[in-house]
Amino acid sequence: MTTVDYDYDARRLRMETLLMLRWVAITGQAAACIGVYFILGFDFPVGLCFVFITASATLNIGMRFGTPRSFRLGDVEAAVLLGYDIIQLGFLLYLTGGLTNSFAMLFLTPVIISAVSLPSNLTLLLGIVMIAVATVLAVEYYPLPWYADEKLTFPLLYRTGVWAALALSAAFIGIYAARVSDEARLLADALAATELVLEREQHLSQLDGLAAAAAHELGTPLATITLIIKELQNALPENAPALRDDLALLAQETARCREILGKLASLGATDQSSVMNLLSIDTLIQEVVEPQREFGVEVEISKNGPSDPPVLARNPAILYGLGNLVENAMDFASSRVKIDAWWSSSYVTIAIQDDGPGYSPDILDRLGDPYLRGRPLERRTKNDAESGLGLGLFIAKTLLERSGATVETMNVSPPRTGAIAKVTWPRAALEPAAARPRLPQQDK
Repeated sequence: MTTVDYDYDARRLRMETLLMLRWVAITGQAAACIGVYFILGFDFPVGLCFVFITASATLNIGMRFGTPRSFRLGDVEAAVLLGYDIIQLGFLLYLTGGLTNSFAMLFLTPVIISAVSLPSNLTLLLGIVMIAVATVLAVEYYPLPWYADEKLTFPLLYRTGVWAALALSAAFIGIYAARVSDEARLLADALAATELVLEREQHLSQLDGLAAAAAHELGTPLATITLIIKELQNALPENAPALRDDLALLAQETARCREILGKLASLGATDQSSVMNLLSIDTLIQEVVEPQREFGVEVEISKNGPSDPPVLARNPAILYGLGNLVENAMDFASSRVKIDAWWSSSYVTIAIQDDGPGYSPDILDRLGDPYLRGRPLERRTKNDAESGLGLGLFIAKTLLERSGATVETMNVSPPRTGAIAKVTWPRAALEPAAARPRLPQQDK
């Protein structure tokens, strides 16, 4: 089966973007040549300069009418066009002072565009091309346009310094732009994965609604069937026991169908204060722990707080986020996972602690970033090749924070080992108003 790489397609340069940037460069080059030659009156090979400017304009026009606006360039195609821009700028600088021309800094533009949009090997190649052209311009060039009665001289040491500044700037800015671009792309991919999780949970909620609607629609014909059965039972003669038993069985099964439809109809309830949509803190913990009990790790649960434990609305994001944290603890625990819940009139906190190796100290302050792996890859609950991409904690943290929680991750204090994930909600944000007990305020 063919696999489409959407990430690769998304990072490819649009032809329209490159053409627009080149038109900006062409306009600037033409304006600079006209200003220097006609307004300032400096003499230089302006005709040859316009030959190279016209060549770029012709290339732009040909590419514009030869491809659709939405066309995306391949990596090699984009690198070739950016390489052409470096060489075209090199010819213009050769005619106008080489590296002594202050516009030599524009050599960095194609390298930066490549760092943001192209693979690192092509960016490195363009950087080498730029340095090669700059090396030639450091020793071979037409004199910088200047007043005829004044002679400007730039020693080789100065030109070497400009060359070194260009090379170092290209390296630093290229690496920095590539890192920022990659991090932004990874973050966008991780957020897209989070949205997929939320969309899946939303689809489950929609299925509940569809089940409720189906139950409502089936209720009327089922009521009609029940009425007909009762009429047949009343009209049935006494000497037909077998038929009477059949009608009794049919009445029993229709009653069972009505009971099932009643349960389906309750799935569509949207009132958060209804009993079906409320969870105690104990039920919440049991729901996220139960799927993980089969992996042979001891789970210790403790609860501590005033006599009025919190009652929260069923929230798929909270269930998924806490479930992910519990699963992560199960994956890396040596033998035991401890879940502590405590609450007050203001806050509700759930802490999940394992006795595994804990998080690497090198990445402890970056936990929760997408595509960050902070534990060994041997896992209990997931053994497939695509697991452990570093998105689990990011998705869990994002979903829980959307519910109003603050998520903290840390290691157990030495000499013990293990990791702790602590989730804290303001109680008012977690608990529906209708579910709060109407008790006197005892803890003022």
